[in-house]
Amino acid sequence: MTVVENDRIAMATINEQTLDELFAQMTVPEGFKAEIVEGAIYMSPQRDVHWETILLIVEVLRDHFKRRTKVLSDVRVDFPGHLNGFCPDVAKLRDGSEKDAEGRWRYQDVEFIAEVISKDTARNDYGPKKTAYALAEVPVYLVADPYQGRCHVYTQPKDGEYVTETTVSFGGDVDLTTTLGLTLKTDEFPRD
Repeated sequence: MTVVENDRIAMATINEQTLDELFAQMTVPEGFKAEIVEGAIYMSPQRDVHWETILLIVEVLRDHFKRRTKVLSDVRVDFPGHLNGFCPDVAKLRDGSEKDAEGRWRYQDVEFIAEVISKDTARNDYGPKKTAYALAEVPVYLVADPYQGRCHVYTQPKDGEYVTETTVSFGGDVDLTTTLGLTLKTDEFPRD
């Protein structure tokens, strides 16, 4: 093992311990979602527009994959970078995924993430979270933005960035046939 690899392992352990401590100290009010982005704690209320969009995406995934795959919502997954304990709105895991020794899902098993924009945390979804997902090589990252009435789909992660971005207005179809083998219809996505 090289020195750089040792430093990465040591940093990963420190980040996990610190994330665990931060999550353990949080008191999250009912109806709120909490996550840690680059060491900062963000709490946001779950709104009906937000939840309705999440539910529509989950239903499409569960229907397409016939419930044989893991689809999570608001479940902590630690991602690369400094203190990134995210709770994605929707995360689809690869078949055969298992939790790690600490009982958490591994970011290496995530093959699709969808985030629904909230006004107060939109910069995270378009900024540091997008970067962390690209660093983690999540093949597909979808941002549903009820304020713009658009979905932004990021694919082909490389060197901490997504090479391809596709924008689809609500009402159109998001073509994920080459990545997930499905099409996501957005005609029922609510606007805010």
